[in-house]
Amino acid sequence: MTQQGVRWTADQVLALAPDAASRKAGCKLGAAGPWSEAGSSDERTVWGLCKGSGSKPYQTVVDIADAAGPAYKCSCPSRKFPCKHALGLLLLWAADDAAVPPGQAPEWAEEWAAGRRRRAEKKAGEISGAPSGSADPEAARRRAERRAERVTSGAVELEQRLADLLRGGLATAEQSGYGLWEETAARMVDAQAQGLAGRVRELGAIPSTGAGWPVRLLEECALLHLLGQGWLRRERLPDGLAATVRSRMGLPASADGPPLRDRWLVLAQYDATDPRLTTRRIWLHGADSHRTVLLLSYGAAGRAPELALPVGLALEAEVSAYPGSGQPRVALGEQFAPPAPAAIRPPGMTTSRAAARYGDALRDDPWLESVPVTLDRVVPAPDGGSWQLADADEDAALPLTPAARSRPGLWRLVALSGGAPVRVFGEYGHQGFTPLTAWPEGPGDAVALC
Repeated sequence: MTQQGVRWTADQVLALAPDAASRKAGCKLGAAGPWSEAGSSDERTVWGLCKGSGSKPYQTVVDIADAAGPAYKCSCPSRKFPCKHALGLLLLWAADDAAVPPGQAPEWAEEWAAGRRRRAEKKAGEISGAPSGSADPEAARRRAERRAERVTSGAVELEQRLADLLRGGLATAEQSGYGLWEETAARMVDAQAQGLAGRVRELGAIPSTGAGWPVRLLEECALLHLLGQGWLRRERLPDGLAATVRSRMGLPASADGPPLRDRWLVLAQYDATDPRLTTRRIWLHGADSHRTVLLLSYGAAGRAPELALPVGLALEAEVSAYPGSGQPRVALGEQFAPPAPAAIRPPGMTTSRAAARYGDALRDDPWLESVPVTLDRVVPAPDGGSWQLADADEDAALPLTPAARSRPGLWRLVALSGGAPVRVFGEYGHQGFTPLTAWPEGPGDAVALC
């Protein structure tokens, strides 16, 4: 896959699977048996014919040179991307040079690949020739002012509803049911304050969730009150914190930071879904800048986002930061080479330093759920009915989040460690640590845990 001819590992291929069923089905097709006329070209296109239930084999082709991640085309009726045939073809290509020899692409594969190149060139030309800024700056300013007025009205209304809740007592939240919160969230949507609407919906899920739920509800109400007050007093805030408040309220922003070119290692990739949207989070680490940044990619409900970067790859590219104090989110800019496997590892830190880092980050963003950290020399260990990552060099540990304890990745982490220290990248916040990727202490590839 790289200029040096290094191919992906099976784990990197399987990281592209949209779900566990596709991963399992793709593994069954990762052998030479069902494939014929498979090959790869110098342009880094992989193709093959896969025998299916019909009389004609499925035509499968994958563009593995796209800097934004692989692109797929298959004649099967599956609506998943990538389908099991694309996964099987990539597994075959990754495992056996002889099964997917270099050669001339057939007409159907070359036509698809050429069409992709033409569309990419056209899009690049449109972007380079696009005028900067709005065609009517004054109209854009008026629209922004009108939206700010609506958001302010929503914030004022929410403040009143929170005051009513506290005046009546938190026990009323349990009696009112989820309908109260959904109606309040709908009012925030009408006010174009999507950030407030999302946090209100999260409040509705807290009552009756076990011992201590009133405390958790009060904490979240306080954070919501702080966000509303931050918006109403945004003119008095430092620029960075004001930008963070606007982002938390759900107002759109552009990645206007200066471009930063680096060789970016893909630390982790995972999806979060809701009934309307699939959000893909991709963490990157700069080999030279030592910055850890976040790419977000979106897909409609039931569809995987287009951007896919398997763990362990690295790409040379520029990124630009979004506004806000300490915000890790960036936009992917110009890419100078396709993603390729790399032996880079992010530097690690102790568990106590990770906890201090989260505390420092809260000063810039009080609503921050977690921060990205890489822990060095930690050992997964049971802790009563839960799990923790114990520091091998100091008397300290970080508990795992409840979500992490229920994922299959926990057992991959335990197996990788075998009681020995490992390096682990993940997200650490007030609920604990969520491991996403791990490396053995000695030589070895990254192991995705999500």
